[in-house]
Amino acid sequence: MITDLPLAANGPALPARFTESASARPNGATAGGALAWLADRRRAYTFEVARVPFDRLDDWAFDPETGDLGHRSGRFFTIGGLRVSTGEGWVRQWDQPIIHQPEIGVLGFLVKEIDGLLHVLMQAKMEPGNANVVQLSPTVQATRSNQRRVHRGSGVRHLEYFTDPQRARVLVDSLQSEQGSWFLGKRNRNIVVETTEDVPEHDDYRWLTIGEIQELLRLDDTVNMDARTVLACLPFARPTGAPPTGAHSTFRAALRRSMDPGEGSRHTMGEVLSWFTDATVRHEVNARPVPLNEVKGWVRTPEAISHEEGRYFSVVGARVTAGSREVGSWTQPLLAPHGMGLTALLVRNIGGVLHVLLHARPEGGHPHGVELAPTVQCTPDNYLEWPKEARPRFLDYVERVPGDRVRFDAVQSEEGGRFQWARSRYTVIDAEDDVPVAESEDYRWLTLHQVGRLLRHSRYLNVQARSLIACLHSLW
Repeated sequence: MITDLPLAANGPALPARFTESASARPNGATAGGALAWLADRRRAYTFEVARVPFDRLDDWAFDPETGDLGHRSGRFFTIGGLRVSTGEGWVRQWDQPIIHQPEIGVLGFLVKEIDGLLHVLMQAKMEPGNANVVQLSPTVQATRSNQRRVHRGSGVRHLEYFTDPQRARVLVDSLQSEQGSWFLGKRNRNIVVETTEDVPEHDDYRWLTIGEIQELLRLDDTVNMDARTVLACLPFARPTGAPPTGAHSTFRAALRRSMDPGEGSRHTMGEVLSWFTDATVRHEVNARPVPLNEVKGWVRTPEAISHEEGRYFSVVGARVTAGSREVGSWTQPLLAPHGMGLTALLVRNIGGVLHVLLHARPEGGHPHGVELAPTVQCTPDNYLEWPKEARPRFLDYVERVPGDRVRFDAVQSEEGGRFQWARSRYTVIDAEDDVPVAESEDYRWLTLHQVGRLLRHSRYLNVQARSLIACLHSLW
């Protein structure tokens, strides 16, 4: 059972410190300065990403027996096959390529109190799959192979604060998943540590308040996926300032009450956990790895592995040059989605408290089959020719919703280290009375406080839901 244990050694003061940093909203000059810094870092180095045929991937090869695509070191990751079957749904069985990366990476924020406010040391990081190359990322974003320098490059800057307990104090620490449709069982350690040391300055790093990061979060392709998932794991207290005024003040007041454990929720925490367990059992997701050369419905050419219908995604090769990375150049496979994703969270005021509508969604790559997803999570282009009853629930509503119901709307990049130009529209919609309070068996209304309790632990919210929770916290 999830309990209200202290979140750190300093107890309940920690959420208040995060909230205070988030409430320090930047003025236009401050936000502009951070954007100018990001633009400067893009100009400071040579960045090139070019698609290449598979036979031009250095140190990568297809296994002659299985067809799996892997690195000669046996590290980093492998592209293999997955066979998935479920007991329900429009499509009940399918094969697909999937990224197998069993290593647990580190996504870490180093924080420090500066002028009485917590600041986060953020990195301007190049990723080969980013459409705009450089985005705002955590202080440390590294796989175990990179930490151990399997690539034979330079070490990971600031990693010592996350590995030496004498250098920093842990504030937040949990294992969280990545995309269950594209990764097989992938998890990262989402960790926040606080230091009192003088941290060496570097042009690729900048101290920002949480409020400044949240302001940048509202811009397209600026705050990367790895930073968003750590942001979502921060425990915030209900803001104590003056009540919201102006546009959407009722929405913002309900949002703040949603963060308070003393305010009402539609379901108790015990009921939420029982529902989630029931959904996990009921969906009966059976996913098993298979050799890539046994995957049905996919075609391999010298340049790509793609679905025979041209949908979903392709696996391609890339040659990368990056002056700011531990290794100056390398080659690797990338997963390239077909079409822009749509990730939407419906919210509504229930008894004066904002609730979010989460979906118990099965995906083949999740170790337990089911995690809590946004209300809508899909690539709409994949459903253009599908009958209405086969389309994701609430998709039609989200695509037609009036603009005055939209509270957040930005295009965000997915993981740029493994995906090429994977972008989704992330939106928060105030459904008001359009969506009934009564739920179907796979959906539940939760408060933000309840979501925060789940985020202290693994396997509950998927990465898309975590991104939207981070976006929602920017709307106080």
